[in-house]
Amino acid sequence: MRNSIPRRRAVTGAHSSVLLTPLALTLLAFGGPASAQGLPAAIPESVGLSSAQLDRVTDALQAHIDAGHIAGVVGAVVRDGRLVYMEALGQADIEAARPMPEDAIFRLYSMTRSMTSLAAMILWEEGAFQLDDPVSRYLPQFARQRVFTDASSPDMDRTRSRNGDITVEHLLLHTSGMGSRSSRIYRAEAVRLRSISVEQMVDNAARTPLFEDPGTNWRYGISTTILGRLVEVWSGAPLEDFLQERVFEPLGMTDTGFWVEPEDAERLATVYRPSPEGELRPYQIEEIPFTERPVLIEGGVGLVSSTMDFLRFSQMFLNGGELDGNRVLEPETVAMMTVNRIPDALLPIGFGRPTLGQGWGLGFSIVMDASQYAYPVNDGDFWWDGSAGTRFWIDPTENMVTIVMAQVSPAGGRGFREEFKTGVYEAIIENR
Repeated sequence: MRNSIPRRRAVTGAHSSVLLTPLALTLLAFGGPASAQGLPAAIPESVGLSSAQLDRVTDALQAHIDAGHIAGVVGAVVRDGRLVYMEALGQADIEAARPMPEDAIFRLYSMTRSMTSLAAMILWEEGAFQLDDPVSRYLPQFARQRVFTDASSPDMDRTRSRNGDITVEHLLLHTSGMGSRSSRIYRAEAVRLRSISVEQMVDNAARTPLFEDPGTNWRYGISTTILGRLVEVWSGAPLEDFLQERVFEPLGMTDTGFWVEPEDAERLATVYRPSPEGELRPYQIEEIPFTERPVLIEGGVGLVSSTMDFLRFSQMFLNGGELDGNRVLEPETVAMMTVNRIPDALLPIGFGRPTLGQGWGLGFSIVMDASQYAYPVNDGDFWWDGSAGTRFWIDPTENMVTIVMAQVSPAGGRGFREEFKTGVYEAIIENR
């Protein structure tokens, strides 16, 4: 994993720069290509953003830290393929007085799903499967899976026969009928534990009835972990090895994996949870920490990564499947993945109260109607977040990637992610 990049605060003025390293500033002064792990650096005004407004974005993030909503944060913006903003603020660990570094490592949780979906679509391009293939063709334990009679009150003794097969696309779209890893029945049946293998988790998922017939409802859950197991079946390689060889290495993602090695443990940001008194306290989400190799290599929520690594992953998608001359996907496949594929009959989708204007592609949430969002987005944006306070947005309209990473549970952090996105878009002085 790479070393930390020194941080430099924005300089005010018409030609100020935001968080360019000393090396980058030197290279820019001489007209040469500056880069941070391969992404060229530039002053914000050169790509139509205001440095002064981005300074206000930084101040707003610091205000959330000062108020105790989050311990620390890394925020970054890439426009036109150029890194124009990267700030690391606050603490990675309050108790140890460890400042948040730019190359901090974060638990991605649900942002893992986009990477596992990418792995599957690489194999789809190679003809390993078709989207409408039944999952039971590759994982026979799903052939006789049943359905709960009442999804609102699932009971292992009250089930019925299933109508239709789960397909690979159902897994990608979260319309398989499988539920959340934290659902009451899954916890009671010990479907998902980081102390069991993915093969065991697949068996547990297959013996537990579905909440509804495949293709009849959007239910966010463990589908992508089952997809990760299919990646192993199709490729003949462990998921972590496939991702390393076909995604992380080609994209120069040196900080991404399913656990943190001892020499990098100091860069892993601590997760915090507000106490009833409002004080941030360390919070262990998982019984098995991310500082050791888990038995369960989980394609749904298992990865850790840095902000720069996820910028590179996101820029590859914005580039139509290529980064630094390395093609990971064909443009046509990227286009397939980044449009809504949820049938109209199942819309709107969302958690609790469905979100109007939101769809789902093959690994991403899709903005279908920007007017329905409470913060700035554009139709066609694709994005997602993680349950420990991370979020990314990829905006083809503005040719921009916006990422903000913290470690807090619950993930809301008094709206710091939405406020960050709003502030960044208020910095746009030239629309694309």
